[in-house]
Amino acid sequence: MVSIVRPEWLFCERKDLPLIDVRSPSEFLQGHLPHAVNIPLFTDEERAVVGTRYHDAGKDAALLVGLEFAGAKLPEYVKRLNKITKGKNREIILYCWRGGMRSSSLAWLFSTAGYHARVIEGGYKACRSYIRQHSGKGSPMLVLGGMTGSGKTDIIHELDRLGEQIIDLEGIAHNRGSVFGHLGQLPQPTNEQFENNLFDAWSKLDPSKPVWIEDESRSIGTVSLPGPFFEQMKRSQLVMLRVPFNIRVARLCNDYAGFEKNSLLDSLGKIAQAIGGQGIADAQRHILAGNFAPAIMLVLAYYDKTYQKAMLKYNERYVNELNTDTGDPVYNALLLKQILPDLIVNAESRAV
Repeated sequence: MVSIVRPEWLFCERKDLPLIDVRSPSEFLQGHLPHAVNIPLFTDEERAVVGTRYHDAGKDAALLVGLEFAGAKLPEYVKRLNKITKGKNREIILYCWRGGMRSSSLAWLFSTAGYHARVIEGGYKACRSYIRQHSGKGSPMLVLGGMTGSGKTDIIHELDRLGEQIIDLEGIAHNRGSVFGHLGQLPQPTNEQFENNLFDAWSKLDPSKPVWIEDESRSIGTVSLPGPFFEQMKRSQLVMLRVPFNIRVARLCNDYAGFEKNSLLDSLGKIAQAIGGQGIADAQRHILAGNFAPAIMLVLAYYDKTYQKAMLKYNERYVNELNTDTGDPVYNALLLKQILPDLIVNAESRAV
């Protein structure tokens, strides 16, 4: 049996059904729906040949070439699907780029093998459109702000342990959000995959409860937040955590002093022009000497100015100031829990 489903059914109503991406391996690596498994109808090379034949000789000629490539592999497709489902789940969901011939062809094959195959209408392209349009919708945001080194990410995770809903943007991006943010992190996903993974995390939230996120710029390393998500974040209530400068310096020393000096110097070079010749020279000298605190002070002066400038740009948001004299994320998370009822009241009053 083969049926057609829309992207909103996939994201809002489907059960935990196997999700099969039938696009080529390179398409899958560029970006795919979270939890999808790749069973490509064509290899990258085969897809290129079919595309060329379609361009040169039309649809019918391309179809014949595609059948030649796929015909001998039909048993292998079914074997791979049986391995994925382990013979237990006879319902599956398939998609290709536009919900066309590739997904329809394998849906027919798998239905012949006894599966109920659902094909996503509009394919991956339609799903991507849905993801970008709905990112950040539903759950009200509470945004945790603070100068670099305030420990916002650690506080977010403490809030999670205290039972609050969170989204760790930097965790999903595999980057801490500065020129040094890639150090010690996994390689960043493609921007496409980052958006998909962010939406997947967001879609699991309870929309009746607020979600804590860390205040970010539009870009986190090499990836960028979806426009609707970023706009919603910048309209949402901000808790500005004020942590003493010396505590922030100590935290950053702890976070980054263990990395190789050459890696730190390479990262520092990315903001050399913004800091200025003498400042960069001084920071480099301190790093080479192993005196990380003075170097971090110079870098923090740049990032503090950048953050203050960003605050002025989005000056219409409702800001709650919260002062603390410690960098302990557990203590600071508890401070946020204490003011949470007032934050919710503020959010509800602003929504009226």
